[in-house]
Amino acid sequence: MVNSTLVATIYVNPATGNDNYSGSRLKPYRSISRVLATKKAPMIIQLASGTYNNANGEIFPLVIPAGVMVVGNEATKGKDVAIAGSGTYDSGLFGRQNVTILLLGNAALIGVTVTNNNVKGSGIWIESTSPTLSDNTLIQCGREGVFVCGNGKPVITDNLFVKNANAGLVLTSYGKGEVLRNVWENNALGIVMSDFAAPLIADNQLSANKIGIVVSRNSRPVLRHNLISHNSQGGLFINGTAIPDLGSSQDAAGNIFSQNQYFDIQNATSNRLLSAGNQFNQALIKGLVETVMVTVNKTDKTAINASFSDIGGHWATDFIEALVSRGFVSGFPDGTFRPEAPLTRAQYAAAIAKTFQLPATSPTRNFTDIQPDFWGAEAIAKATAMGFISGYPDGSFRPGQNLTKIQAIVSLVSGLKFSGGNTNVLFTYGDRAQIPSYATNAVAIATQKMLVANYPDTSQLEPLRDIKRGELATLIYQALVAQGQQQPIISPYIVKPSELEIPSFKDLVGHWAEPFIRALVAMNLTSGFADGTYQPDKPMNRAQYAALITVAFNPTPKKKVPNFTDVPKPFWAYSAIQTAAQGGFVGGFRDGTFRPHDYVQRLQVIVSLVNGLGLPSAHPDVLMGYTDRDRIPAYAQTAVATATVQKIIVNFPDPKLLQLSQIATRAEVASMVYQALVATGRSGVINSRYIVSAFAID
Repeated sequence: MVNSTLVATIYVNPATGNDNYSGSRLKPYRSISRVLATKKAPMIIQLASGTYNNANGEIFPLVIPAGVMVVGNEATKGKDVAIAGSGTYDSGLFGRQNVTILLLGNAALIGVTVTNNNVKGSGIWIESTSPTLSDNTLIQCGREGVFVCGNGKPVITDNLFVKNANAGLVLTSYGKGEVLRNVWENNALGIVMSDFAAPLIADNQLSANKIGIVVSRNSRPVLRHNLISHNSQGGLFINGTAIPDLGSSQDAAGNIFSQNQYFDIQNATSNRLLSAGNQFNQALIKGLVETVMVTVNKTDKTAINASFSDIGGHWATDFIEALVSRGFVSGFPDGTFRPEAPLTRAQYAAAIAKTFQLPATSPTRNFTDIQPDFWGAEAIAKATAMGFISGYPDGSFRPGQNLTKIQAIVSLVSGLKFSGGNTNVLFTYGDRAQIPSYATNAVAIATQKMLVANYPDTSQLEPLRDIKRGELATLIYQALVAQGQQQPIISPYIVKPSELEIPSFKDLVGHWAEPFIRALVAMNLTSGFADGTYQPDKPMNRAQYAALITVAFNPTPKKKVPNFTDVPKPFWAYSAIQTAAQGGFVGGFRDGTFRPHDYVQRLQVIVSLVNGLGLPSAHPDVLMGYTDRDRIPAYAQTAVATATVQKIIVNFPDPKLLQLSQIATRAEVASMVYQALVATGRSGVINSRYIVSAFAID
């Protein structure tokens, strides 16, 4: 249950409450909306049984801010606590939507039933936030129960998805996070994942839907220990260029496919799909699916899995088990390991003292806040003597203070005397600006030695937050691997240096567009030339532009287009041009040509990105800040205004000068394509004074 002693608890009862009351247990509010309008986070909103809708004063969508936990009845999955309604929400990525609940930041929703009867209604909308959904029922939503987009990283556990018209759960854009122990029944589609979504889907049950799971476009989910059965059409459907992780020779996936009507797995892509440790009917496998033999060391795993009740399906399970089996870390008396819990400096010192046996390099210190009978005194003395950790200038050690991720990385690199970092690898981290200057070399070394594990997004280091117990187990194990003391454990969350060696183009250093180009290179969306140059100031032709658009956005076909008369099928960019044209990013000319060798203008790039991405229109008033606004063609004013508001336009050297008629350079195209990825929630923000802000130019 929720610990209500740390923050205020506000009570709501739609039957006996009154919005003029104080919100206490004896005088509850009548509506959730009243609480949200009058109270500030952090708080717990405790809901009584009843229906929360427009009739009792609810205003939809309910926007639950960070630090707020809405709690109904966990034991019944919200059976008698119903939130029903729909309101307009203007999504920055998908335009106007009909939504019941919008979850912001780390908000939590626990033990309620959510229904949105609008024919295009979404029960819960999660856009680039990291909330928690637990023990809820999502039922009879007109479109889907939960929609995750942008960089959303929710934790979705123990929920029931029933009779939703389109899908129970949709994850799109770069949606990630954990989806654990949920049940999907009688939905059109159970789980739908598209774009670049890459969540962990583990220990779920999907039955009696039309299709259990659909994975499309470039999605890369990890599927583990799911039961996918009795679906009226099929179990798992894959199309586009999606590649779900169904296990490897070192990692049995453990999914069970049973009694599905037409297929257990249908791979409609041209990619070969690997399956390891899954159960299915071979006659119901369609497309390229190859079974891989699994090698498992049962001696280590069986006993350890029985020891901890809370690590099944956790991304760091293998690392935790490996360290526990060697006696380097341990769990708690209640049979848990608590992999998501933070740990203190004293607990870290204890793990270090058990794991590493190195000669003392620092003199013994007597810390003012460590008494001889303190449980961790000996471990702290040993860890500090080996050089892994030190005290503070005031003579204290602060054993109860939580350890941050960056402190753990610096500690291990320093204590083990690792060296040789190349800070170029830091460009892979979207939040690299948060790395303290004193730690950049240590992070580079740790990255190159494959010590760093980032879950669920390898590009997000999150250096300043408290490190979790599961993360620390992974970090320590990887340090042992780097020393040659342990065998590698295969994991998609280990940051691999082979993916990070971003070419250092000899003509790019110091160039104004260097950060944009490096970011695209790190994402494998663009490349340089054989002579080691990028040629950022060279023009880009229409064929090259179409190729970049196709790989960056993988456009969904919106319309049929003819074969252009000057682009034969053997032409290197034929497929890319067709894809970009069908997606609405580019078009041909009246004479039936595409003119692939013509250079693109800056105006064409801006209009292309706005139209292709279908961004919401902005008013041309924002154009007043441009010194050459009178040269913007009338037909393009709305598109340029939209691109301005979305911060897609990059003007060098003068942000106020558009120069729309000029030929676009490779650098200009790269920078605006990257900004379009930022605008759609697919990449992290880059700081550059050449990015145009509507407010900066007014």
